[in-house]
Amino acid sequence: MNLLDKDYLELLKDIMTNGVEKDDRTGTGTISVFGRQIRHDMSKGFPLLTTKKMAVKTMMTELKWFLKGDTNIKYLVDNGCNIWNGDAYKRYKEDKLGLAMGPDSFIQRIKTSPKFAEHWGELGPIYGKQWRDWGHGVLENKHLGQIDQIKNLINDLKNNPDSRRLMVSAWNVGELDQMTLPPCHYGFQVYTRPSTRDEKIVNPGKYHVLSLMWNQRSVDTFLGLPFNIASYGTLLMLLAEECNMIPGELIGNLGDTHLYKNHIDQANEQCGRQSYNLPTIELSNVNLLDGEFDYEINGYESHSSIKAPLSN
Repeated sequence: MNLLDKDYLELLKDIMTNGVEKDDRTGTGTISVFGRQIRHDMSKGFPLLTTKKMAVKTMMTELKWFLKGDTNIKYLVDNGCNIWNGDAYKRYKEDKLGLAMGPDSFIQRIKTSPKFAEHWGELGPIYGKQWRDWGHGVLENKHLGQIDQIKNLINDLKNNPDSRRLMVSAWNVGELDQMTLPPCHYGFQVYTRPSTRDEKIVNPGKYHVLSLMWNQRSVDTFLGLPFNIASYGTLLMLLAEECNMIPGELIGNLGDTHLYKNHIDQANEQCGRQSYNLPTIELSNVNLLDGEFDYEINGYESHSSIKAPLSN
């Protein structure tokens, strides 16, 4: 069994064995543990779980959306990614009370009515806004401008790779109340080290290894975490490509790490499966600051997908 799937399944078992029951904002109920960690050596393969089939295009589309600085679901639904639909629809339904159209009609209006999408597809200053356009505030009635954290991170990696300030945050306290959903994975830090002689032989011209650690306050372990792992693994590879570095270690620090009660049967099913070898990924046409890249997953063999309801 590959180590990533092994560690992930052990985490599922840990929650089911040691977790405590907790209420949550969705009303579904969870079993929860606190303070866990996932680690993956990127040289061992692309971190895509094999014990269930992963929706790769959905994950990649969401990452592009973040990198573009977009906060409206129009781009997502136009590209077949529906994981934020429920959050947008919930806001619309709460506003319209008993006059709301159904969720399918709502998404169709998002696709076909630009004016409707501009208003009701907007999720507020969530991830993309904070990554690419963090508000700098006001001093003496003068706006101090916006901060592009991704652009600054790339610049610092190229010019000061030993910095201990190579960080991006989505947890903008002054704007949390404007967000449809405050960030679950609220920040990440990257770290470089000199490449070894053997690493230079395999990767000529690359003198640094780049690692990434993300922090997550709330972890939907069955549905969300597998996406987070693969998404941050992709982001690590994109940053390494942009800065001519070797992808190193991927680390996730997990706070409230939970299984929704209506995911327990699915988690048990997945825990009974044996893994396959991890796939590899090839990136091309990378334009990180425009949120554009092409990818090809090679050698991905997996068990079938396991359906589970998304709690909004």
